[in-house]
Amino acid sequence: MAGQTTRRSFLELSALGLAAAVAPAELVRPMASEPQNKTSNVSPDISVWVTSGNERFAAAPKVSWRAASPTPGADPLRLNPGTTFQQILGFGGAFTDAACYTFNRLSLGAREQLFHELFHPSEMGLSVGRICVGSSDYSTKLYSYDDGEPDPELTRFSIEHDREYILPMLRQARQANPDLFLFSTPWSPPGWMKFNGTMLGGSMRNHYFSVYAKYYLKFLQGYAAEGVPVQALTSQNELDTDQDGRMPACIWPQEYEIQFVRDHLGPLLESAAQPTKIWILDHNYNLWGRVLCTLEDDKLRKYSNAVAWHGYAGTPDMMSKVHDAYPDAEMHWTEGGPDYTDPGYLTDWCKWGGTFSAILRNWCRSITAWNLALDEHGRPNIGPFPCGGVVTINSQTNEISRCGQFWAFAHYARVIRRGARRFDSQSTAADLQHVAFENPDGQQALIVTNPGPGRTIELRLANMAASVPLKANSLTTLTWR
Repeated sequence: MAGQTTRRSFLELSALGLAAAVAPAELVRPMASEPQNKTSNVSPDISVWVTSGNERFAAAPKVSWRAASPTPGADPLRLNPGTTFQQILGFGGAFTDAACYTFNRLSLGAREQLFHELFHPSEMGLSVGRICVGSSDYSTKLYSYDDGEPDPELTRFSIEHDREYILPMLRQARQANPDLFLFSTPWSPPGWMKFNGTMLGGSMRNHYFSVYAKYYLKFLQGYAAEGVPVQALTSQNELDTDQDGRMPACIWPQEYEIQFVRDHLGPLLESAAQPTKIWILDHNYNLWGRVLCTLEDDKLRKYSNAVAWHGYAGTPDMMSKVHDAYPDAEMHWTEGGPDYTDPGYLTDWCKWGGTFSAILRNWCRSITAWNLALDEHGRPNIGPFPCGGVVTINSQTNEISRCGQFWAFAHYARVIRRGARRFDSQSTAADLQHVAFENPDGQQALIVTNPGPGRTIELRLANMAASVPLKANSLTTLTWR
């Protein structure tokens, strides 16, 4: 959860046309001059998939490249593959305790079918997953891996809780997609490491930093021993708020985060030959100034040169401010999800399509949704908060439904492969969101979000053009070679 702005209020703001989520300077730019005397060996056919009305990532009639006329047509969208940006790691969601509990309620056959749809490279191909280190707000109960009285030697440490359904779900997801990249996030240290003595809210005691680093290392080693290696971690979820003690949370002042990563966690992982990468912040866009100051510490940057972002407060262009100062720093978007009480929960694919476009146009290499699965009441849930899952699994019937965010993911994750590189796309249409990529095999892709009435746009690539019909309130994915 965010600090002053809750997940729900962010979603309500997003529904008002992405007013707080897009980056105007990136999405609406002056048109570059038309390329001159260029030729292309691009295949004439463009494959098209559409989500609109009753269609869900449905194949549409192909369109074709033709020789471009000197004068652009209506609503031109220019593609410039020679101007490239970040490489893509992937797309995915959070394997919270709640999500794994919900997945585990399915029969083995039904779960295998769903995991094939979600994770297999021939289907959705979700390839990034977030793991909670202990309890989050979306858990069946409050727990850490060392509950009780102070235990600085960590003699009680155990991941036994996770063996019932979290680790089995992660192993099954990795069977569907062996390239699943997993990163982990704690919501709170064990209560005895904090001033208030509980995982609910409060702040860390810095004299436990070295113990907490060992706690985290034990988690990583325990998961690896269970066949679930973790490739990256964040040091704390939403470190600038304690959520008024309503949920597992922990405030980390900036100097604490720097000290913990620079002097304890980073050196410990290095000495243990633990290859897990460290991502800092794991909080909202509007803390970009804090990120700039944190990355000023050269010793910290020895261990961490990546930033995890949430979208509940601020705007995506704030990530570009960090990139401008530290071009080699990686950006990852690590949390955001729908509200199951929102009337548009099942059909708000344009909101999420535009959100994803803005995130990617501001240097993010991955997008990770919040809970992958919850029941029809947004549970299990300590909060309680009104978050919905990427999929909903009915607690009585086990019927599976897919929300608007799921269908937005389909338009990105099904066609953008790991290692794809974003390239420049430009349009003067202020209401049109778009982002373009080239996959490692040379296939190029464009995702266009049209939140308004139906229209036809003209793609322009070198000396070629193509007329593309866009349905009302639609997401359209186009690929060509």
